[in-house]
Amino acid sequence: MSQPPVHVVTGAFGYSGRFIARRLLQAGHEVRTLTNSGQRQNPFGEKVRVFPLRFEVEGLLPALRGADVLYNTYWVRFNHADFTHDQAVRNTEILFEAARAAGVGRVVHVSITNPSEDSPFEYFRGKARLERLLGESGLSHAILRPAVLFGEGDILVNNIAWTLRHLPLFGVFGAGTCGIQPIHVDDLARLAVEQGVAAENAVVNAIGPETFTYRSLVAAIGEAIGCRRPIVSVPPSLGLLAGRILGWFLNDVVITREEIGGLNAGLLAVDAPPTGTVRLTEWAREHADSLGRRYASELARRRDRQRAYETL
Repeated sequence: MSQPPVHVVTGAFGYSGRFIARRLLQAGHEVRTLTNSGQRQNPFGEKVRVFPLRFEVEGLLPALRGADVLYNTYWVRFNHADFTHDQAVRNTEILFEAARAAGVGRVVHVSITNPSEDSPFEYFRGKARLERLLGESGLSHAILRPAVLFGEGDILVNNIAWTLRHLPLFGVFGAGTCGIQPIHVDDLARLAVEQGVAAENAVVNAIGPETFTYRSLVAAIGEAIGCRRPIVSVPPSLGLLAGRILGWFLNDVVITREEIGGLNAGLLAVDAPPTGTVRLTEWAREHADSLGRRYASELARRRDRQRAYETL
């Protein structure tokens, strides 16, 4: 009897990695995870073998030897005293090097819409550099380019709903008319697993079936949860200041200058057919009772490596 294919997922106890691991197990694959959260609640039990995510080639080889596919979801959302984009790029380079050294058959890498090494935004520059390095590595690969993820455990959509529940109005940055194309996290996982068993190198725009402006996205979430609020335009600098003040109270980074800039530069939308099928408007209505009831903290997830995301 032949052994099932071996698939390695970074962060299978986290957000997008958890959905990818679930689909891989449903398909009958052997799944391993590279994680810094080995003490976090394991939703898969003994079905997923756990290896530490040590960013050194020799330390990564035990998890990657014999692997058919590596799914890389590792990244950082913003620069912080504990982590930076530049560090994340260097760490991912090591991961790719280890995959090549271990003889991994294919890499599925999660990037971002509209990456460019000439971008004024470090987030998009870092993602573009990694796409180039993966292309130059000689590894068979697929690159997924999502704009924004939503679904159980997300941050952006949940925290928009949280804000609508707690504040009397909602401020958008500038006119709030730039496009945004959210994709459900399980749609991203489906695309990842499909690309894992494909053969050709590919770049896939991972976008959902609905395109919003930021203003209309906020309005749609408010309507779904029954918390319609006045939506007002604020200068980006004032919106950033308000986000920092709110972040001080929440002990989190609510929004960054780069995130505002990327949104207002139109980098969260592409002119391409949708690859996701789950509609955010329908999903938000189905989860109206729970959406935004608790604030989702990025820093809490980074610092607490034991509790599951849902309890943070």
